[in-house]
Amino acid sequence: MNALAATNRNFKLAARLLGLDSKLEKSLLIPFREIKVECTIPKDDGTLASFVGFRVQHDNARGPMKGGIRYHPEVDPDEVNALAQLMTWKTAVANIPYGGAKGGIGCDPGKLSISELERLTRVFTQKIHDLIGVHTDVPAPDMGTNAQTMAWILDEYSKFHGYSPAIVTGKPVDLGGSLGREAATGRGVLYATESLLQEYGKSISDQRFVIQGFGNVGSWAAKLISENGGKIVAVSDITGAIKNSKGLDVPKLLKHSKEQRGIKGFDGGDPIDPKSILVEDCDVLIPAALGGVINRENANEIKAKFIIEAANHPTDPEADEILEKKGVVILPDIFANSGGVTVSYFEWVQNIQGFMWEEEKVNNELKTYMTKGFKDVKEMCKTHNCDLRMGAFTLGVNRVARATVLRGWEA
Repeated sequence: MNALAATNRNFKLAARLLGLDSKLEKSLLIPFREIKVECTIPKDDGTLASFVGFRVQHDNARGPMKGGIRYHPEVDPDEVNALAQLMTWKTAVANIPYGGAKGGIGCDPGKLSISELERLTRVFTQKIHDLIGVHTDVPAPDMGTNAQTMAWILDEYSKFHGYSPAIVTGKPVDLGGSLGREAATGRGVLYATESLLQEYGKSISDQRFVIQGFGNVGSWAAKLISENGGKIVAVSDITGAIKNSKGLDVPKLLKHSKEQRGIKGFDGGDPIDPKSILVEDCDVLIPAALGGVINRENANEIKAKFIIEAANHPTDPEADEILEKKGVVILPDIFANSGGVTVSYFEWVQNIQGFMWEEEKVNNELKTYMTKGFKDVKEMCKTHNCDLRMGAFTLGVNRVARATVLRGWEA
């Protein structure tokens, strides 16, 4: 089942539990606006190249739309729609005043020079500058884009609208980016895991962890979990996978991964087959890489008691059912990886106020939001007698539905 089908399915189940009427349910699913633009740039060799840029703006009942911009050769409209919709529910679960959006450009950033990427970003911004805005739609980095991309968007947008640091989040700190933003998703994963374990009378320090994916989210989660006494027994990334049942030396692994551009060849653990990472013996499994990795093929083999979804949509609905029967507790992506968008919200707030926070304040506020978010999800689980995924979806959908009705928008 692809991301869009799974997201729609979860939405419909949540709408049923909440007893939403069919007209309201239908209007919540339809995107507010879909934008498609042609971006033509001169390449470094003088030839012209054309790319398709797009932005799906899903819902703005609770505030400006928010979501990443990705540069990727295969940008699938269905997936972008699903991710825009997911952002609507995710921002509502986190209780930050945003709706959902997603966008990008169909290109291979690895095959473009820095100056070509800059020209492409600026042309894209010129085409959509009057459709985004500080109080309309606030982009952020995603696959294939970074803080530099955001800096170019900020500069190009400011030519039309005056200096507007709040137009994008995930900026370089020198241009109004927030301290603590880089670690935010991984730190949110830590706080979410702490809240869940506490519920079962456990703590980070008495658990063994396996992390799939060692990019930004996975590496920060590993660092913070090990600093809090958790034992990381296996890790994988695109270069390979390693295991050490006594616990990996995370600071050494981070250094190795940075120097060698991957974890392959790290001597503090034994190499294992990356395909087996999800079924390694552990207490807590953290998929922090791609979607759809936990499916009916491997769900029966999973030994973890808890799964924390740091990636977007890592668990197929079929696997959900198998794992539920086994008594595995899954903390859903829509809550578990919301640390990133929460600190993006803090960045936007700081930019609007023109007043920047210390990193300690950013981290403390994030902890407050994640802890409260978990309590709210649990409350919905009790009300509707459902699992954490449906608890989170009913919480998010209910908040958006209420805002829609209060604004007089229901059909």
